[in-house]
Amino acid sequence: MKIIEGNLTANSTARFAVVVSRLNHFITERLLDGALDAFRRHGISEDQVTVAWVPGAWEIPVVAKRLAGSGQFTAIIGVGAVIRGSTDHYEHVAGEAAKGLAQVATSTGVPALNAVLATDNLEQ
Repeated sequence: MKIIEGNLTANSTARFAVVVSRLNHFITERLLDGALDAFRRHGISEDQVTVAWVPGAWEIPVVAKRLAGSGQFTAIIGVGAVIRGSTDHYEHVAGEAAKGLAQVATSTGVPALNAVLATDNLEQ
C-alpha cells in the first residue's frame, strides 16, 4: 500500500490570505487566532499573512476569489461560523460558502481552504 502524506513547508516568499467573517466574531476571532498560531508553528511570519474581514460567511468566497486572482497568494483560508436559526437559511449560507471556496480553488489553482464552521447551536 502506498501512503501519501503532506507536510507544510513554506519558504519566505509564500503569502497567505485569511478571509474572516465578522458575523459571530466572538467565534471567528478565536478561529483566526488558531490559524495564526498554526502559521507561526510552521515558521510562517505575520508579514506573510494578510487578513481580510468580510460581513458574513456568504461574502467569503467573493473576496477569496479576488485575492486568489491577484496572483499574490500561495493559499487562501476562509474562516466563519454559521449557527442554525429557526429557518433553513443557515444551510444555504454554509453550503454556498463551502461550494464557493471549492470553486475558487478549482478556477484559480490557488488552494482555498474551508474553515467555516456550521453548527446547530452556539454551544457546539
